[in-house]
Amino acid sequence: MLAETVCSAVSAAGLGIAAVTAYRKRFLTALRIAAYSLIPLGLVMTGAVGWLARTAFSPLAWAGFAVLGASWALFALVRAVEHRRGTRTARAAAAGGPPAPVSPTAPVSPTASAPALGRKAGEGSRPASAPPASQSSSDDFSDIEAILKKHGI
Repeated sequence: MLAETVCSAVSAAGLGIAAVTAYRKRFLTALRIAAYSLIPLGLVMTGAVGWLARTAFSPLAWAGFAVLGASWALFALVRAVEHRRGTRTARAAAAGGPPAPVSPTAPVSPTASAPALGRKAGEGSRPASAPPASQSSSDDFSDIEAILKKHGI
């Protein structure tokens, strides 16, 4: 009952501030303040404040939150162990399905290929001034190529 009284007082104070703001010819701001001040009153009228008060002071509700937290901790532990062992991808490969998505922070295998880096001018089989293979790809990357040529890459 105290929470309902406090919410009603907050709404009344907000509507008073909105009236003063409207008196100062700031109507849009006054409407915004009035809208915000009606929220606590609406929560009281729908019963959400009473439900929240019953939940906050209920030992059973807090025990439920503890069980949910323990469940989350177990999921995190299993995921960390699977990530460390690599068992999720190994099981997916053995089942013949696509491998599970790998985290971007996953360690890289020592047998993984090196990233493809651009060649310096004069290296490789293609001359640096040769036109690109397809016109559509040159349209997409023409500005990037200009920047790279400017820096001598």
